Amino acid sequence: MAPHGKILRLPPNRVWRTYLGGRTLDQLATAVGGHVPVPAFSPADTHFPEDWIASTTRAINPPDATRHTASASPLPEGLSAVHCGDDPTPHNFADLLAADPAYYLGAAHAARFGASPQLLVKLLDPSIRLHLQAHPTAAFAQKFLNAPSGKTEAYHLLAIRDDLPHPPYLYLGFQRPPSRDQLRHLIATQDIAGLEACFDRIPVKVGDTLIVPGGVPHALGPGLLLAEIMEPSDLVVRFEFERGGYTLPESARFMGRGLEFCLDVFDFSRWSRDRVATEAFCPPRRARALGPDSFQDALIGAERTPCFRIRKSHHRGPVTRHDRECFIGIVTAGTGTLSVGDETLVLRPFDKIFVPAALGPWQLNPSPTLDLLECLPPAA
Repeated sequence: MAPHGKILRLPPNRVWRTYLGGRTLDQLATAVGGHVPVPAFSPADTHFPEDWIASTTRAINPPDATRHTASASPLPEGLSAVHCGDDPTPHNFADLLAADPAYYLGAAHAARFGASPQLLVKLLDPSIRLHLQAHPTAAFAQKFLNAPSGKTEAYHLLAIRDDLPHPPYLYLGFQRPPSRDQLRHLIATQDIAGLEACFDRIPVKVGDTLIVPGGVPHALGPGLLLAEIMEPSDLVVRFEFERGGYTLPESARFMGRGLEFCLDVFDFSRWSRDRVATEAFCPPRRARALGPDSFQDALIGAERTPCFRIRKSHHRGPVTRHDRECFIGIVTAGTGTLSVGDETLVLRPFDKIFVPAALGPWQLNPSPTLDLLECLPPAA
């Protein structure tokens, strides 16, 4: 069992996916020196475009994907190893939580959810547009898939590649909804032009936060580096079968079910541009002061979803914090140091940490500023 009183550092945990990307993640791992080397990944866009952070969720990949797996981790794909403070010894994150869920996740959380963090966070780095897809709601997953969680998800845009031939965008909701019969035909015939005609390109920029409720069809555009925060599942209906030269096997298209079954997953309502602006985009709201010049913004709370919470803290001077809730933190800008007891960690852009609920007071000293994206499980 790992010692208490430590911030958990989160090394790269790259996961095979059906689309291409990951060059920026490779560059970041090299730039920061990498607490854990990732020699299997040279800076290139491959089928490892995602970094799963503090994950207790296993990846669901097609059977033929195993031959592509290059991760050196002994853990099943998707599960995270973590480091306690400056100790280089890796620990299985799920095992730590199971050994003391009240310490890591909080007593109230553990009483409601046990040792499950009820949260999955990733860094996504697509070089191509993702597959057109939709995820089940929690209600659908529980009723029809014997799964505890659906996959409502959110995005916080961190960076945009500078070599894009067009403005950055994503698809979110049908702006021109097809009928059920029309969608069935478009999917069965793989009429990609017809499917894309159901969507508008929604412009996005660095700093944007969006929520995608379960059932809403969507696809990320190319060149977006973002944090994805979601329910802890890998359930997905991919209704576009080929991207980046890889064709999905049938088992990876419809969650092991048929097309007719999966049509029930879709939200066929119209997501107008105005609706996207008001229901999907989540502008920051000032939540509390952290110090004379430091403050915290709420991005997503219970008013948007009961599934998770997201906030962003802007540190402009030394701050002592005692949060009493666990969270996954990603440094989105700036540098600094984080001190707990007699231990000090250096924080750089895109470093990732897990703060246990019962850690106690800790100090953050920015140099001169540091922004921290904080991803929290549902309120207990």
